[in-house]
Amino acid sequence: MVAQSTIFWFRRDLRLHDHPALQAAIDDAGEGSVLPLFVVDPALFDHAGPARRAFLLSCLEQLNRDLDGKLVLRFGQPVQEVPKLAEEIGARSVFVTADATPNGVRRDEGVATALSQAGRQLVQVGSCYLNPPGSIRTGSGGRYKVFTPYWNVASTLPVSPPLGRSRGTWSTAHSSVALEEVARRPLIVHPVVELVEAQALQLLPDGGESAAHQRLQRFLSIVDTYDEQRDLPADDATSRLSVDLHFGTLHPRQIIHAIGQGTSGRRAFLRQLGWRDFYADVLSANPDSAWNDLHPLGIAQDDDEGARQRFVRWATGMTGFPLVDAGMRQLLSEGFLHNRVRMVAASFLVKDLHLPWQWGARWFFHCLVDGDLASNSHGWQWVAGVGTDASPYIRVFNPTLQAKRFDQDSTYVQRWVPELQEGVPSSKGRRSTASFDQVLFGSTYPEPMVDHAVEREEAIRRLTRASISAKEGRST
Repeated sequence: MVAQSTIFWFRRDLRLHDHPALQAAIDDAGEGSVLPLFVVDPALFDHAGPARRAFLLSCLEQLNRDLDGKLVLRFGQPVQEVPKLAEEIGARSVFVTADATPNGVRRDEGVATALSQAGRQLVQVGSCYLNPPGSIRTGSGGRYKVFTPYWNVASTLPVSPPLGRSRGTWSTAHSSVALEEVARRPLIVHPVVELVEAQALQLLPDGGESAAHQRLQRFLSIVDTYDEQRDLPADDATSRLSVDLHFGTLHPRQIIHAIGQGTSGRRAFLRQLGWRDFYADVLSANPDSAWNDLHPLGIAQDDDEGARQRFVRWATGMTGFPLVDAGMRQLLSEGFLHNRVRMVAASFLVKDLHLPWQWGARWFFHCLVDGDLASNSHGWQWVAGVGTDASPYIRVFNPTLQAKRFDQDSTYVQRWVPELQEGVPSSKGRRSTASFDQVLFGSTYPEPMVDHAVEREEAIRRLTRASISAKEGRST
């Protein structure tokens, strides 16, 4: 067998275990070596928020150690950097895990074309999803538009066992960008970031495959109560694995085989993995839905200067609704937001403040360490009533009732809104010996910025009017 060099291009698959594409690259190299590559694309990295950037760098640092220090980092556009490296080392093949996101498809088409012009090939293997987008079809061959029938099919499909660790002979290149140099890249700030102090990240998770498996083991100890506890934001009862799924330090196949389906808690969690696949499938079939309504209704929204000022209060956790504010401050501090609170905060933006869902989706995407385009944008559209949900305008979350139901003793709220802790200054005039820096956004807590009952009726009015107009438009 002739020795040769092959490139493996890591993207959202930053692990060595259960990695079909990496194993295929090793098999292709035969007695030769595999050069492990990661390209830092400025179009993605420079626009990512500080949480996602920090976690990515942590993952790359651990991956480099796992690869005996052989990971090659290049900075630039992949359509230029990947073919250039292939030419440098004489590689005839570049292996990747297939990517079905709109930007990923365009990027890979460009790289494949550039490689083929030099007699080389881009080989796509596997997927970062359990069921790759497009793999599950209706009886007529179309894509599913509603989750439940999609899940009824997906949940019956067999799951192949995970592979072991891929072990190859790793080669390197003449040059590689240092992680420290990447970390110094300036952040292209979100327009609202300038109106608040720098995101005060405190509790970011550790990156890398080992840390991901530790999080999985922790979750296995509590998964049986997942269906009962997952909506309680004060409890650490969720998996916290979304970040590992996003960066591929775990594959969903590994999680499913570890969890099994023995209890209602386990089955409830597997259903959440199904939502991840479903939203990726919807985005793949409808690329424009990344930032546009999947089902446009023409709902009237506010976008004037007053609306922007209201958005700032929402983004900085100063709405006067404690559960919303606690969530937005958790987002700023941890780059994470509990799913129940995500829905409440999102509903408040689009139903109480009547602002475009895209404003909130972009803010979440900027701040979240687990920011996933398909799940984030389509989760927001589900709340806004323009996505995959069939009953959009009966869902208006009441933030006060949600707090009473899911944070009965205010543990979560008081953790993130210190103004409401006993002794910390509040709008009710309580005094404290606490230092001023314990108050995150000021020494007083604001009164509610809107009347929820009034704005709920206004939201329903706007949604009803839009729905009627849409039906009239279809009938003419």
